[in-house]
Amino acid sequence: MRLLLLFGVLLIFSLVLVAATVGGKFGPLHQLTMEMVGPVQSVFSRIGFSGRQLTDNYISLWDVHKENRQLKLMLDKYREQVDEYREAYSTYLHLQDQLEFKKQQNFPSLTARVVGKDPGYWFKTIIVDRGENDGVVVGMVARTDRGVVGQVIQVSANYSKILLANAPSSAIDAMVQKNRIRGILKGAGENGFILQYVLKNVDVEVGDTIVTAGIGGLFQTGIPLGTVSAVNKEQRGMFLEIEVKPEVDFQMLEVVFILLSEKQKVEKEMGLPGDR
Repeated sequence: MRLLLLFGVLLIFSLVLVAATVGGKFGPLHQLTMEMVGPVQSVFSRIGFSGRQLTDNYISLWDVHKENRQLKLMLDKYREQVDEYREAYSTYLHLQDQLEFKKQQNFPSLTARVVGKDPGYWFKTIIVDRGENDGVVVGMVARTDRGVVGQVIQVSANYSKILLANAPSSAIDAMVQKNRIRGILKGAGENGFILQYVLKNVDVEVGDTIVTAGIGGLFQTGIPLGTVSAVNKEQRGMFLEIEVKPEVDFQMLEVVFILLSEKQKVEKEMGLPGDR
């Protein structure tokens, strides 16, 4: 309403201005009209300019927002690529270490990739992509550059199941490396190992290295198993309770080496049951 009234006033002043300029003359009335209309026109001009500027700013902000969204999408894509490259490089370094380790060893072995895991407590197992077609038989030992992983318990044409050394159903002949004291290393799941049947009068300390004893011909002597993390002499009986931290990180297994034991090969060729 006020805008219409203002418009009407401007219209009247404009008519008066036109009437005052008839004949090309600018009289006092014309000058008075200009003085009155000029400020009003100036206000409207500024309002119009501000409106155009606001519109331009809004369009510019919308373009910036659109550009930022596109840049964010590009940044997310590049981050994914960087993550992929970082993982590929990490895998490459890991495989390089495993390959270098295999070159330095004098035992025949197969490199196998872990393709599956069984999270069961009593029978903790992994599945690897090597089987009978590659010469794998039940009883063969799997390891990494860190130490013993476990033992093959089931074989198909192209895959094998390995019982992990830290499974509660696993038992390995082991010894304290520094003094050759022997015992049985039992798996304790997430708690690692328990070294059993070691007399209380022997010298076993935290930090001692536990290795395979080599009894039975399946495990070579001296393969790392773990490090003594606790020694309990207070329990009843004649034996120590020795906790052992594994050398192998069973949660991070990707590649293992299956030792091609000549004992299992001969038994298979002769048709003997062996340790199956």
